[in-house]
Parts: sequence; C-alpha cells; structure tokens
Amino acid sequence: MGREARRSYDLGQVEIVPSRRTRSSQEVSTAWQLDAYRFEIPLITHPTDAVVSPASAVTVGKLGGLAVLNAEGLWARHADADGALARVVEAAESDDPAAAVRLLQELHAAPIQPTLLAEALRTVREAGVTVAARVSPQRARELTPDLLAAGVEILVVQGTIISAEHVSGGEPLNLKEFIASLDVPVVAGGVGDYRTAMHLMRTGAAGVIVGYGESSATTTDEVLGIGVPMATAIVDAAAARRDYLDETGGRYVHVIADGGMTGSGDLAKAIACGADAVMLGEQLADAADSPGGGLYWTSSVAHPSLPRSEVTGFGPGERSLEEVLFGPSSSPYGTVNLFGALRRAMAKTGYSDLKEFQRVGLTVRG
Repeated sequence: MGREARRSYDLGQVEIVPSRRTRSSQEVSTAWQLDAYRFEIPLITHPTDAVVSPASAVTVGKLGGLAVLNAEGLWARHADADGALARVVEAAESDDPAAAVRLLQELHAAPIQPTLLAEALRTVREAGVTVAARVSPQRARELTPDLLAAGVEILVVQGTIISAEHVSGGEPLNLKEFIASLDVPVVAGGVGDYRTAMHLMRTGAAGVIVGYGESSATTTDEVLGIGVPMATAIVDAAAARRDYLDETGGRYVHVIADGGMTGSGDLAKAIACGADAVMLGEQLADAADSPGGGLYWTSSVAHPSLPRSEVTGFGPGERSLEEVLFGPSSSPYGTVNLFGALRRAMAKTGYSDLKEFQRVGLTVRG
C-alpha cells in the first residue's frame, strides 16, 4: 500500500509483428549516421578490453561499425597490454573463481599514461577509421584534453548509471557545460528511464546509451539492485527522443541500446523498440580475433572496492569477427551473422531502413 511498481519488459518478452509487405534483404540498408560520421551497420562496441584493442577497433571500423576503446583500461595503463591480457586468461583458468577479478583490479591500479593512450589511438587513427574512446564521468574532465589531442572524433562518457550532473567531493561534472565546450560529438549513458534520458538529451549529447551492458558477466542487479528491463527502457528513451525533437524543433538524439541482448533476434527487437544502434560486447567476445581470448568482462570489474562484473567465457572461438557480424553461419541460434539476421528481419517485415523499422508492430507475451 502506498507504493507503485510499473510493469516492464525484457526484449525476450517482446515479439516483432510481420506486416503486409516483405522485400528482398538485398534492398535493405542498415546504415546510420551519428553527427557527421556514417556507419554501414548500427554497431558500437561495448568499451571493454575484453573486446576492443587498437587492432580489433580497426577491424570493426573497416567492417562498418564503431569501436570504442576504454581510455581507462589496460591499453592506457600498461605498455604490454597483450601480456596483461594473457595474465587475465591464465588467472581465469585457475581454480579460484575470483582470481581474474583480483588481477584486473590490480592491473587497473596502475596509473593512466597519456603517452600509451595516445599510441593506442594513433593505431586506430592511422588506419583511417573513426576514433572513439570512453571515459567515466569521474575522469572525463581530466582525460578529455589528452583524448582530443590524440585525435578522438567521438567521445563516450559512460558509467553504470549516469546523470546530467555528477556530484562528487570535488567540482561536479556538469555535462551540459562540458559538452558545450567540445568540438566533437558526445555519447552519454547509461540511463534506464524517460526522465534521465530527456535530461541527457538536453545537455547536448549526440547520443544517449540505454542500459549498463547487462550480460552474463554483469552483476549490477545483484550488487546494487538497480536495473530496468531493456525493452521498456529503450521504448521510454525513444519517447524522450520524440518529445525532445518536438521541444527543440528538430534536434535528433540517437538512442543506443547497451545490454539485455543475447543473439540477433534481440538485436532486431532493440531496433524495433526504437534504438538507432546497439552496443555489443559479449556477442563479440568469442571471435578468434577478440583480444580477451574468448573471455568477457565489463569495465566495472575493476572497481577497487565494489566490482560489478565477473570474468566469463569458454575460450576463443574459431570464427573471425567478420563472420560473427556477417556470416556465413552454421549456428541456428542467432549468435553468428548478427547483422545479416537484422537485414533479414527488416526484409521479412517489409522495411527498407532502420528508421522505418522502428515503426514495426510489437506484441508482448502474456
């Protein structure tokens, strides 16, 4: 009595409704554009060292997506980041289930070295693909000048939960003032509700991340008790985008779904709920060219006192990253050819591009 709880839905509880029209998948475009940057597939990588190294960032960029390097990760702290990752793989294979988490905490206790960060980003920049990096709200003011000097073209300010004003013991980060001071587009998140999404849009962010990277590795719900099922969270953020578009007379902010997706069907449903792009991590981890050697974790694993991710995985797969994204596939479970499946879902429901597909009918399982 005296309290209300809203019924909300995961992507697994939502289904896409076929329409009266179908079309060839060859006539479907999965391209999208963030500010001045065009991408052939609506993919942003979750900024974790398990998936994104300078080399894999180049691969993702050449395949048409956007890879985001973690500017507070191993590549910014250790000259031999590959060696550090090998130690994590070895720890994960031990009999102690917490050994890999302790090692990642230890590795992240090393200071961030701007020269190492610049070198990692230089590799991406010289390959001719879009350069993007992630910072936490707590360190955004400190690290952004070095990132801009290194050639970052898209800045991602991401935490488990983010707000328009981060309050701490020092000077708070006012995102509106911070974004206004930059000449590059900023993507910020994660959020889980309409009001926070609207607040972030009003800061001038080019994109808003919905979710916190929920996956088999994340433990945020167990540790903090915080979470919103992704279908509801995406729909609410898309409603904020529509209202903000009306409020500003035409400024469009992209909605990026991060987490709560298992395979290609969930990816398609995230777009159908209103996302412009998806942020994938776990789905890419077992690619043969993934830097984590088949393991997966999120950046919150390294929190010094309250980690909210474990290290999961079963070893490197045999498929390349290109095969995971575009096939061909021999798996009937939606874990390979992710964006080929998205094209097929759009074609089977008669839509030719992502913006049209956001209008597809949805049902909720009883």
